[in-house]
Amino acid sequence: MAKIYASTSDKLSERELKHAELTRWAATQGMVLLENDGTLPINVKDTPKVALYGAGARNTEKGGTGSGDVNQRFVVNIEEGFKKAGFEVSNQDWLGRYDALVEKLHTEWFAGIKKEAEEKHIPFWYLMFENHFRAPYGVEITEEDVKNSDTDTAFYIITRNSGEGADRTDTEGDYEIAKEEKEDMIFLTKHYKKVVVILNVSGAVDTKFYKEIPGLNALFLMSLAGTSSGDSLLEVLTGNVTPCGKLSMTWAKNYMDYPSSKTFSLNDGDAVTEEYTEGIYVGYRYFDTFNVEPAYAFGFGGSYTTFDIKTLGVTADGENVSVKVCVTNTGKTYNGAEVVQIYVSKPEVNLEKPYQELLAFGKTKALAPGAEQELTITFPTERLASYCEECASYVMEAGKYYIRVGNSSRNTHIVAAIELDKPCVTEKLKNILVPEKKINELSNKGVKSYSYEGEENEKNSAVIIKLNADLIKTKEAKYTEERKEIPAVPNDGLKLTDVIAGKRSLDEFIGQLSVKEMAHLCVGMGHSIDGDGATSTIGAASSVVPGAAGDTSSLLVDDRDVANLALADGPAGLRLIQHFKTDKDGNMLPGQNAFGPQIETGEPDPEGTKHYYQYCTAIPIGTLLAQSWDYDVIYKMGELVGREMNEFGASVWLAPAMNIMRNPLCGRNFEYYSEDPTLAALCATADNDGVQSHPGIGTSVKHFAANNQEELRQGSDSVVSERALREIYLKAFELTVKASQPMTIMTSYNLLNGTHTANSFELITNAARDEWGFAGAVMTDWGTTSEMGFEFLRQAGIEMRPKGVPEGKSVPHCSQPELCIKAGNDWIMPGNMNDINRIIDSVGKTITKADLQDCVRHILTIIMKSSRYDGSKPYASDFALKPFITVE
Repeated sequence: MAKIYASTSDKLSERELKHAELTRWAATQGMVLLENDGTLPINVKDTPKVALYGAGARNTEKGGTGSGDVNQRFVVNIEEGFKKAGFEVSNQDWLGRYDALVEKLHTEWFAGIKKEAEEKHIPFWYLMFENHFRAPYGVEITEEDVKNSDTDTAFYIITRNSGEGADRTDTEGDYEIAKEEKEDMIFLTKHYKKVVVILNVSGAVDTKFYKEIPGLNALFLMSLAGTSSGDSLLEVLTGNVTPCGKLSMTWAKNYMDYPSSKTFSLNDGDAVTEEYTEGIYVGYRYFDTFNVEPAYAFGFGGSYTTFDIKTLGVTADGENVSVKVCVTNTGKTYNGAEVVQIYVSKPEVNLEKPYQELLAFGKTKALAPGAEQELTITFPTERLASYCEECASYVMEAGKYYIRVGNSSRNTHIVAAIELDKPCVTEKLKNILVPEKKINELSNKGVKSYSYEGEENEKNSAVIIKLNADLIKTKEAKYTEERKEIPAVPNDGLKLTDVIAGKRSLDEFIGQLSVKEMAHLCVGMGHSIDGDGATSTIGAASSVVPGAAGDTSSLLVDDRDVANLALADGPAGLRLIQHFKTDKDGNMLPGQNAFGPQIETGEPDPEGTKHYYQYCTAIPIGTLLAQSWDYDVIYKMGELVGREMNEFGASVWLAPAMNIMRNPLCGRNFEYYSEDPTLAALCATADNDGVQSHPGIGTSVKHFAANNQEELRQGSDSVVSERALREIYLKAFELTVKASQPMTIMTSYNLLNGTHTANSFELITNAARDEWGFAGAVMTDWGTTSEMGFEFLRQAGIEMRPKGVPEGKSVPHCSQPELCIKAGNDWIMPGNMNDINRIIDSVGKTITKADLQDCVRHILTIIMKSSRYDGSKPYASDFALKPFITVE
């Protein structure tokens, strides 16, 4: 029987309280003030009563849905936050009517899902993925509600959620504001003196309503803030914390302003092929270069105070660029922190360049009125390079590199010009992920970029820093050619603990393993070791940590001391089963559900039943954390998750998620950090560092790579140019691997330029291992070799053409298990017997024994460093890591 780490006590623990307090603080650092006429902050002395309307007042969304969800014990909703801060919420009748409606609709939804699952023999969790519950916008607000509220101040909470398996839509009630919501806000402005709109949303929404409806006083992006949502919100609304969050994605005036919008996901009816025709012009790179005015710029965020940023000096040599600034709080009342953002405008000789690119940033501490702080922000000079497809290298073209300092992409000013005397190559590579046919990419030729008054004068008067190209070193990647087979070694029962103890080598251990044993090690425990072909379900696939996404193989636990690892979903905390039951022998009883409440079976508990509890903490979503622009905030959240991993026995956290926010409708954007790879990488590095500060546990950065839509995600083909991949979609992974060495990488469901990422030798071995020096193990996303979603429908006898597959195009097929091994995708998760048998049958044909041994080496190296063995230490402590941004 596997050891169960869960608690047998249902009592609220000190750990839960401590972690809830940490998330309360963290969330305050990433909330963004978008508009304010002075109404905020509020205080209970002047405004003792408030009225709360809108879907999120009590039904506050704390995080997204799907594998990124967390089954926490409690969430502090917005109403509770106001009450705990001392306010009276005075429209109880309206809130009660709304609650009754939500309860009725949710009960009907849940019963419908359960019935359909039983009738069609489709897993309950799969239907929940496909059919998320959506709460109503509200119930009618009457003049009687206003009169009874006895206040002149109302808050209207707009709530949106999204999740795994489906993209958002540019429709009312999703990206667009619903007619009912607009009518409610108009009504409120006519009956209340002050109306503040709170955005309790998973991602960007259309905000034109704010300018169109007279009488709105403030617009505040709360985002999805985790366990302590309401408490965090009130900390900022009352001025206990001055808002210091900055947007990590450009919010457009109109959805169609995003360059990918016409063809994104289902917008053109074709989710099979997604051509990234915008190339390198993603997010602010597009809005600035093509002079499209956003509603709210990348990096923007308001405050209750004001700041002055003065540049004290810029230095540059062959290794580093440093910018020294002094930030002063010029306000008179409130403390506050400011984010200093450093961009570069590169010379355009042979390669097109965006107007500007973020290369570094730093955040001050909370400064008192009149106080100042100096920051020196440094980044490697090689970050000034751009990728040249023709020469398969990163190059710096000769000319002036204008260094810009500001606090958003639409508020930067030139402070210096680094003048490179001649072109140079910073890194020689090879083109490895070229599309089958050339993409008709967006070009800036003939386009007049955004500018501002005085920009040309700044260029002409900028301090010139001469840089000799000969001082810049050229790196050159060495690529894997043919893997070398480890010779067979006589089997003397060698155990992995002998290797850990230094008694024998890992090669000797691998040399004793049979092909069958190695195939099992490369496939997760979504099957029976005896080979009955059973398939696990996500979230119930772990015998060690119930509710975790899965376990690695336990075939060699007894004979070889090869421990198996529990892999737990993220990235907003650990997603485990809250409450589960076992019989007297430790076998889990039916009815457990990692995606929601326990499913009652109607059967009485057998004698000797034991109850176990796993209450994890819901931390703020990745987007909110990124909006903090603060390494320390995200590090502390990683540290928190690491403590809970140790408590519940998880070895690998399937997070952070770090795909680029290419389009605001991506269903999983809430998991992701930013449209910018530098910001995304800093966030992921902090998360990795926090988790991996604990001995023997690690992270899995995902989804590698170009996983930017959810519709038809197991078969969509992301067609991206080599340059756009390297500068945008791979860059965040590259920086993160080099700076933090995550224990694992998870490949994505999609194809990339015609090849499933899990089958891409070029992506996994050439890029991650050969070019970046990744030293851990690579795993698939769940079910990539089994056509998971389509198979359930076929088993239920349902024949249907999936959304997004136009006539004339076939339903895409899954990745191939043997090609995973060939590519260096070490673990197939959760796995099945077909995967194992195909790997065994392919040795000597499609793959070599050396290919299989190489994957096993990566897996065993991770397992040996895990907390499953005594004496483990922080995983990344063995590596010489170098940050890509330093702030002093």
